[in-house]
Amino acid sequence: MVNAPRQLSLNAFIYPSGHHEAAWRHPDSRPDRIYDVTYYQEIGRTAEAAKLDAVFFADGPALRTDVRHNAAPGLEPITLLTAIASATTHLGLIATASTTYYEPYNLARLFSSLDHISGGRAGWNIVTTGTDVAAANFGLDRHPDHRERYARAREFVDAVVALWDSWEDDAIVLDRAAGIYADADKIHPIDFVGEYLRVRGPFNSARTPQGRPVLVQAGASNEGRAFAGRYAEAIFTAHQRLSDAQAFYADIKAKAAEYGRAAEEVRILPGISPFIADTESAARRLEREFNELTVPEYGLKQLESITGTSLRGYALDEVVPVEVFAGAGDVTDNARSRLQVVAGIVERERPTLRGLLHRLAGARGHRVIAGTPEQIADTIEEWFTHGAADGFNVMPPWYPGGLEVFTSTVVPILQERGLFRTEYSGTTLRDHFGLARPASRFAPEPVSVG
Repeated sequence: MVNAPRQLSLNAFIYPSGHHEAAWRHPDSRPDRIYDVTYYQEIGRTAEAAKLDAVFFADGPALRTDVRHNAAPGLEPITLLTAIASATTHLGLIATASTTYYEPYNLARLFSSLDHISGGRAGWNIVTTGTDVAAANFGLDRHPDHRERYARAREFVDAVVALWDSWEDDAIVLDRAAGIYADADKIHPIDFVGEYLRVRGPFNSARTPQGRPVLVQAGASNEGRAFAGRYAEAIFTAHQRLSDAQAFYADIKAKAAEYGRAAEEVRILPGISPFIADTESAARRLEREFNELTVPEYGLKQLESITGTSLRGYALDEVVPVEVFAGAGDVTDNARSRLQVVAGIVERERPTLRGLLHRLAGARGHRVIAGTPEQIADTIEEWFTHGAADGFNVMPPWYPGGLEVFTSTVVPILQERGLFRTEYSGTTLRDHFGLARPASRFAPEPVSVG
C-alpha cells in the first residue's frame, strides 16, 4: 500500500473583527456583528467551503482588551461553536478553556457535548491562563504561579481524559427486549486523586464519535513544551523566522518521542497573518493602511501584556534599545516564549517604538506577511516542506474579507500543488488532522493469536 502524500492542515483563527488590532476601524470589517451568531456561522461556512480543517477560538476568563480602543471578543466559545456546528457538516471546532479556572468534570461535559452534537468535530485548546487579572473574577487572592498552573494542568488533563474513557465503546447495549440500555460493567469510576484535584467518576455520557476531542495546546515556554510533548495532538505557536520554527518543530517532535509518541501524532501549526493583493506593493500598501489606523496607547498596553516590559519612557520615533529585552532567551531555551519573539524582532530589525508597535499590531507576535497569493503560498510551502510546520493557524488581518481572500486565492494554489485537500476524506477533526481514534483505557486488551 502506497502512503498518501503529506497534507497541510489549515485552521481559521477567528478573532471577531480580525487579527490586526485596528481592524475594527477599517471599513471592510464588521465590529457591529461580533455578537451576531449568524456572522460566525457565515465565517464557518466560508472555511468549510475551502475544506479547512477547523475554526479556532481563543478565550480567557477576564476582560483583557482595552475596550476604549478595540472591539472585545466576548462570546463563550464552546456555546458559539455549537451554533457553528449546526451550520456546517465537516469543519473542526476548537475552543480554548482554562485548566486553572474550570473543574474537570464540568469541562469534560462541555467538550463531550460539543463532540456529540457536531458528530466528532471538537478540539480543546488547553491553556493555564497566563495573566493574573482572572483571579479576582473567581474569588481568588492571587493567580497561581507558572509551575503550579502546569502541575494542576497535568492532573486536570489526566482526569478529563479518564472521564472521557470511562465508558467503553460498546457500553451501550440498547436491548429493548431485555430492558437493558447499557452494560454497567463497562462503565468505570476513575477514582482520580492528585495533589490539586480529586474526581471519582464515572462520566455521565458515552464516548464520543472521536473517542475523545482532539487535545490542542499553545504554550511554548519550557514547561509548556514538555506539556505539549506529553499531551498535545496539535500545537499553535508563534515564530517570525524559518530557522526558529524549525528548531521549535524539532524540539517538540523530540519531546513527543520521549513520551513514546510518534512524530505524526503531533501537528505543529504556527500562526500566519496574510495581507494579500494582486501585487506585493499593493499588499504592503494594504498593511500600511491598517497600521495607520492604530492607536499607540493601545499598542503600548498590548506590548506590556506580552512582554511584562514597559516602553512608555521612549519616544514613538526613537529606536528601541536592544538592552530592554536582554536575557529574553532563545527559541530552544526560554521561559517566556512571546517575549523572546519580540526580543528577536528588536535585535534583528532595530525598529523605532512606533515600528515595533506596528510589527506587533498585525497578530500579537505571530508572523505577518504581505504579498501576492503566490508569495503567501510559497511561504506556506517552504515552512511545510522544510521541517518548520505541519500546517498553519491562519489569522486574517480583518474579518470576514481577509478569510475570503485567503480561501479564494491562496487555497486553490495550495490545492493545485497537491499540498492541501480538495475534498474532505473524513468527517471528524481527527480525520482532518490525520490522527487515530484513541482506544479507551478501560477497553480489554486484544487477545493475541498464535
